[in-house]
Amino acid sequence: MTTIEAPRTPTRPARSKGVNWEKWGWVYMRVSGVLLVVLIFGHLIVNLVLGQGIKAVDFAFVAGKWADPFWQVWDGLMLWLALIHGGNGMRTLVNDYARGKTVNRTLKVLILLAVIVLIALGTYTVTVFNPCPGGTPAHLLPQFCSTITK
Repeated sequence: MTTIEAPRTPTRPARSKGVNWEKWGWVYMRVSGVLLVVLIFGHLIVNLVLGQGIKAVDFAFVAGKWADPFWQVWDGLMLWLALIHGGNGMRTLVNDYARGKTVNRTLKVLILLAVIVLIALGTYTVTVFNPCPGGTPAHLLPQFCSTITK
């Protein structure tokens, strides 16, 4: 009796040139995930557990927090890591489920553009946020600005 074996998939030689982006994407997801856990829990503890809890989080609380460069870096790092982490995860989903080459490429470009725009807007907001801009009429400013300028 003769057995028929399925044809074997030909082996491909290992890639010798260039950067292995899939490997570095995998590494990034693990490292950023651990850092995000620390950043997010630190954020939640400072904003919700310490002090007066959620009722204390208002415009003045955020303004005071972002007046400190430490919190600007903390929130900015959390923003960058989370958006790149999420964008990389979406890219992986597109690679898994978008079969057409054009659809695959289009979706990945749209994800990249969304991540870039959100990082730019978020970074701009965190770094240049000024709750009491000079030259603004007093009736348009938050109440706590009058105590800062005096």
